[in-house]
Amino acid sequence: MAKKKKKKKAPKAEDGRKIVAQNRRARHDYDILDSVEAGIELQGSEVKSLRDGSVQIRDGYARVERGEIWLHNVHIAPWAFATGFGGHDPDRPRRLLLHRRQIDELGLKAQQQALTMVPLSLYFRDGRAKVDLAIARGRKRYDKRHAIAERDAGREVARAAARERRGE
Repeated sequence: MAKKKKKKKAPKAEDGRKIVAQNRRARHDYDILDSVEAGIELQGSEVKSLRDGSVQIRDGYARVERGEIWLHNVHIAPWAFATGFGGHDPDRPRRLLLHRRQIDELGLKAQQQALTMVPLSLYFRDGRAKVDLAIARGRKRYDKRHAIAERDAGREVARAAARERRGE
């Protein structure tokens, strides 16, 4: 009898989230001002692809259109076993599920303060697909260099403190 290969499981966060994809680049390119958890409206084959981890959110953004928030440029690869009728368009806009008050508040912030909405992570919580949506301000190139310099200085301070504790 042949052994079955065990599939790698996605890491679980401390609050029961099964993280599918993270947008690490967003934290580098933007100053994150606020974030909100939103549900995401998916088709059946998209859920299967998400569970496989076949998603790319790096270029994703959200926009308020006609009183609803839509997630654009998130690529969810077609599920391998869904063909024809069961398939989906991998780059279609997907509606985010939020309360009316939250939609109005996010839209107003984004419009008045020239901010953008970017997805930080895509995950499952209690079997439902969720997206962590951030309100962010784009960084300039010099801001990025400044953030890197601060991070490096913090690391150097931590190293020096560790050496001091060890008595070196």
